[in-house]
Amino acid sequence: MSRPLYKMTIGLLMVSCLAIAGSAIAKPGQSFPTISQDGGWCWFSDPRAVFYEGRFRRTYVGWITSKGDVQVAGLDHKTRQVQTATIHQGLEVDDHDNPSILLLPDGRIAVFYTRHGGKEMFMRVTSAPEDINDWRPVRRLPFVPDRFGICYSNPVTLSAEANRIYLFWRGLDYKPTFSYSDDLGDTWAGQRQFITSPGARPYVKVASNGRDTIHFAFTDGHPRDEATNSIYYMAYRAGRFYKADGELIADLNSLPIERRSADIVYDGQRTKVRAWIWDVAADSKGRPAIVYTRLPSETDHRYHYAWWDGDRWHDIELCAAGRWFPQTPQGQREREPHYSGGIVLDHNDPWIVYLARQVQNGEDLRFEIEQYRIENGKIVSVISITKESDLDNVRPFVVRSYQPDGPRLLWLAVHRYIHYTDYQTAIKMDLLEPSGWQH
Repeated sequence: MSRPLYKMTIGLLMVSCLAIAGSAIAKPGQSFPTISQDGGWCWFSDPRAVFYEGRFRRTYVGWITSKGDVQVAGLDHKTRQVQTATIHQGLEVDDHDNPSILLLPDGRIAVFYTRHGGKEMFMRVTSAPEDINDWRPVRRLPFVPDRFGICYSNPVTLSAEANRIYLFWRGLDYKPTFSYSDDLGDTWAGQRQFITSPGARPYVKVASNGRDTIHFAFTDGHPRDEATNSIYYMAYRAGRFYKADGELIADLNSLPIERRSADIVYDGQRTKVRAWIWDVAADSKGRPAIVYTRLPSETDHRYHYAWWDGDRWHDIELCAAGRWFPQTPQGQREREPHYSGGIVLDHNDPWIVYLARQVQNGEDLRFEIEQYRIENGKIVSVISITKESDLDNVRPFVVRSYQPDGPRLLWLAVHRYIHYTDYQTAIKMDLLEPSGWQH
């Protein structure tokens, strides 16, 4: 598609979006404070950032650098100091390798990470509570990969199960796999596949209330491979998996679960339009919400919001997102045309959504960050976070349990993104005082 025709197409797509309401904080992405000048992530290892209050009030953030170093930062809300630690040097240059962060009940910080299709799941834990400067040695967890390897990490802790840690990843037969630990990660149960699909690579997103429930949203596979990629939902409680209405799907003794036994939130087999999952969360009543993309074409990505009202699922289109965000070299075909700018839920309030979409910026198109608020199934406000930016702003993430005196929203500012193995991105945060944080 020629550039003028492409711009015209995007312009027509944007008609479906609400006019931007505006915001007092909307400003160029480069004006926001930077956590790291060299940090990247994908969107299938979470949480990428969490707030924790013990002796200190700190937000902890993890990423993978363009050189393949796994790093974690602690942002102190009182002193405005940002401390950064490298916990694994030279792991691999691949943004799929970003770490996930879990705060243990005693305040120690546990980090999980893998190579992209690697042979090992790594775990590293701080020696003392709230101290990212002192880490115990790297551990290789006792999970044996098959021919496809291991990828992604998603840990949660359930206090109602005596602080059992559940860890989810892509593993056995390229399918969602899990294990658990009843001693804060010292020993682990045998790995088990828990979702099966005829699709080669189901993608899963995980969220939890930290007490007794884990929410899952997942796909048939990768949209590159599955022309009718659909979106599914189920929840885990007390050894059993349920649909949103409470109907029992299976228990831990009857795994794996065939994917269409779960709630079919979006049926790509019916619409013949593929989708990809981005996030899942639940409100204070435990009712889940999901954000995902529909992909009518590789240059037409549509953001959707689905939610369970207590009786049934609903679904609305939020807006047209534009096309993929990787910077395709001239004359080459884009290798990852389904990489949208990104959309996430505010897990404190899942009626709030942050997304990155292409907008006109002078003669260019630029990915900018916006906030959407939904009430009673309608979009009631759209607020610009970034505008007139020098760089694309993509892959937003909302800090888990964020607080008013620290960052809520993080995202990547793209200096270069040719491929997930060739990138240079910075991590930005939505605070207004760019000079107030000292590294």
